[in-house]
Amino acid sequence: MESINPATGQTIAAYSVHSPAQVRQLVESTHQTYLKWREISFAERKEKMQKAAQVLRDNKEGYARLMTLEMGKIIKESRAEVEKCAWVCDYYAENAEAFLKDEIVHTDASRSFVSFSPIGVVLAVMPWNFPFWQVFRFAAPALMAGNTALLKHASNVPGCARAIEDVFTKAGFPKHSFSALMIGSGAVEEVIRHPAVKAVTLTGSELAGKRVASIAGDEIKKTVLELGGSDPFIVLEDADIPGCVLTSSVARMLNTGQSCIAAKRFIVVESRVKEFEEQQTAIMKGMKMGDPLLEETQVGPMARPDLVEELDEQVQQSVKMGARLLTGGIRPTGAGSFYPPTVLTDVKPGMPVFEQETFGPVSAIIPVKNLEEAIAFANRSEFGLGGSIWTKDIKKGEAAARRIESGAVFVNGMTKSDPRLPFGGVKKSGYGRELSHYGIKEFVNIKSIWIA
Repeated sequence: MESINPATGQTIAAYSVHSPAQVRQLVESTHQTYLKWREISFAERKEKMQKAAQVLRDNKEGYARLMTLEMGKIIKESRAEVEKCAWVCDYYAENAEAFLKDEIVHTDASRSFVSFSPIGVVLAVMPWNFPFWQVFRFAAPALMAGNTALLKHASNVPGCARAIEDVFTKAGFPKHSFSALMIGSGAVEEVIRHPAVKAVTLTGSELAGKRVASIAGDEIKKTVLELGGSDPFIVLEDADIPGCVLTSSVARMLNTGQSCIAAKRFIVVESRVKEFEEQQTAIMKGMKMGDPLLEETQVGPMARPDLVEELDEQVQQSVKMGARLLTGGIRPTGAGSFYPPTVLTDVKPGMPVFEQETFGPVSAIIPVKNLEEAIAFANRSEFGLGGSIWTKDIKKGEAAARRIESGAVFVNGMTKSDPRLPFGGVKKSGYGRELSHYGIKEFVNIKSIWIA
C-alpha cells in the first residue's frame, strides 16, 4: 500500500497490508477491548478524549504536513483540519454524558425511561479528501458512547490512518479501542460480516455506499452513509454580490474543490449573472496554484491523476454541449495532478457539470429567471447534501431554505460541517447523521425501560 505525493508523483512510503488472519485478530481484539471499554465511566472517557485533542494540537504541524504530502491539501487548510479534529474531540468529551443520559418518559409505569448504551465494534470506511476530520467526527462520538472502532481508510492515505491510531494511543486509550486496518476495498466485506462488527459508517462515493450498505443489509447491521453532493449556491436579485462571490470562491475551492459539501452549482438570477460571472472569474483567475507546502499557495494538486482525467472529461463534454468557458479548463503539463480553477457559465440541465458531482476546482454558473426556477433547479439533482441561498430578505431566505431538498441549507453563509449541528444528506447523498447529539445516537442501543 503506497503513499504517493500528488504534487510530484513521487512515492513517499510503502506500508504492509494486513493478511486476512491479521484482520480477524484485530477485529476480535477490538471486540475484547469493547467488553471492558463499555464499563468505563464517562469521566474517564472524557479525560482520554480531551487528551486526544491535546495530542492533536501539540503535533499539529506534523499531522498537517502528512496530510498535505499524502493527498495534496494546502498546508494552511491542513492545519485548520487538525484544529477542527481537536474541537470535535473536546465537544464530545464535554457533551457525551449529557447527550446519553436517561430520558424520562411519563407513562402508566411507576418509572419509565429511555437508556442509551453502546452496541460494540463500529467499522468506519473513510475517504481521502479530509483524511483526519472524516475519521475524528465518527471516532469521537463512537468512543465516547462506549463503542470501539475499526478504520478502513482510503488506500492513498495510509500514513494518516497510522497517525490517527497513534493519536488515540498517545492519549491513553486502551489498546485496540481504535484500530486501523491496512486493507484494500476487496477485504471490507469479510470485516463487515464478522460477528463482532455491529455497525458500519461510510463516507465516500455512491458506488462504495451501495456496496457497503448491501453487505451490511444482508447481515442486518446498521449503516450510516455520507455520499456525494452537488450543492446549489443560489444567488437572488437582492444578494450582496461582492460578498457572496468572495464566499463562493472559498466554497468552491476549499480543498481544491474536493469536498462533498463544496458549492458546485451556482444558480444565479439572470439580472445578476453578468456581475457574478465577472467577479467570480476574476477571483478564480488570480488564485496561485502550486506546491501545497508553500504558505502562499491557494490551489494544490488533486489527489490522484485519474481524478484529474475524470474532471477534465466533465468540463470538455459540458463545453461541447454549449457551456461557455470563462477561465481554466486546460490541463497543465508537467509533474503533479493539477487542474486549474475553472469557471463555466450558461450551464443547463443535461450537462455533466449540472447532473454529476464535480469533485475538483470547477464552478458551474446556471442562469435562472427567478426564485421559483432557482429552487426547481436546485432540487433537480440526485444529490441532497447541502446548499446555500443569498438574499438580503432573511424571511424569504429562510422560506426558500425549507424548500431545498438537502440535509443542510445556509442562508448568506457557506455550507460547512460543525460539531454542534447534525450532518448528512438525503436522496443519493446518503442517510443517517453525524455530529451533534443526533450523531452520537446513531450507534447506540436506544432502549425503553418500564418499571411497575
